[in-house]
Amino acid sequence: MTMKNRIVIKKLFGLFVILCAISLKVDAQILHLYGGQNHDVYLGCLNCTKYDSNSIWNTYGSYGSKYNSKSIWNKYGDYGSTYSQYSPFNNYASHPPVIVDKEGKFYGYFTISTVKSKRADFELVKTIYKFYDMIRDDVSKWYDKIYKQ
Repeated sequence: MTMKNRIVIKKLFGLFVILCAISLKVDAQILHLYGGQNHDVYLGCLNCTKYDSNSIWNTYGSYGSKYNSKSIWNKYGDYGSTYSQYSPFNNYASHPPVIVDKEGKFYGYFTISTVKSKRADFELVKTIYKFYDMIRDDVSKWYDKIYKQ
């Protein structure tokens, strides 16, 4: 086994352990992403099933497609580019998406920036922060890894 394979296996095992421990508190609430300067652009449901049409995990839906302009998985779009001020994947984004529940309760900014005040910091988003480049290549596979029962 090569060193690269060992590293990948070690990362995947670590991910499995982390994902098994995803907080029930967060899973109990349906969480939504809103982006744009005023956070008025709906970007999908963060923790809905991959069969939900609004889910970021549904590759056939608007928000799970890597081609849709309102998808965080579109690396060329405003909400998925590593250069956009509205993307969670830009360390210097001035307006990263927010995470809220249906009542509007704020759960934090969805951003890889570790210096952003009020950054969301629960297990699901930490997993996305760490592996977003790999997730966007196969969203459905990663959903299965994250939510495997």
